[in-house]
This record gives sequence, C-alpha cells and structure tokens, in this order.
Amino acid sequence: MSETRKDLTSLKCVPCRGGIPPMLDVKISKMLPSVSGWERIKEDGYDKIRRSYKFKNFVKAMEFTNRVAELAEEQGHHPDIFISWNVVELTLWTHAINGLHENDFIMAAKIDDMKTE
Repeated sequence: MSETRKDLTSLKCVPCRGGIPPMLDVKISKMLPSVSGWERIKEDGYDKIRRSYKFKNFVKAMEFTNRVAELAEEQGHHPDIFISWNVVELTLWTHAINGLHENDFIMAAKIDDMKTE
C-alpha cells in the first residue's frame, strides 16, 4: 500500500549514509502520487523529484525559501534550490545513494504542507 501525504508528513527523515540501493521503479511509482505536483526526473543518470512553486513576488519566494531551509536543517535533508524572481524550484534526491529514498518523499510532503500554510 502506498504512503499517503498525511502519513509522510508525520515521519521524520532518517540519516542515510549510503550502502543501500536507491528506490526501485515500482516503489517510486507507488510513492509519487502521495506528493502530487512533484515530477520524477532523470538527471545525470539519477532519479530525482522536482517541483516549482510560483509566488506573488521575489520577497514571497525568498520567505518560502528560508522556511524550506529551516525545515531542511531540522530534517537533515536538503533540497537543491533554484530561485528566480517569483519562482522557487526544488529538487530532491539522496546524494549518498545516487537516487531516491523515502526521505525525499517525506521532505516533499512536508514542503507541500508548509506551502499551504
């Protein structure tokens, strides 16, 4: 059974030091619907998830980015962040395993909840 977004937001990211394989296609396909709006991408040969958020202006985009940074520090899991005037693009993947891990989906769900606050 697939994790729901609510289930994911109640979890905490756990340190991933490598030595485990990245998620398989079947698990990614089951997890992705729980973080709607995020798309699966293949970049540099690795599976990642990405989402763009649009804001009223640069200040709002930066406020959101700073909240994401605080969450990332709290969870110990950091997205790649690209900021333009009113758009923040986040990419999640687990560097230690060169692919996707449950932590990426936990962070995506937590970020989505934060955006709706």
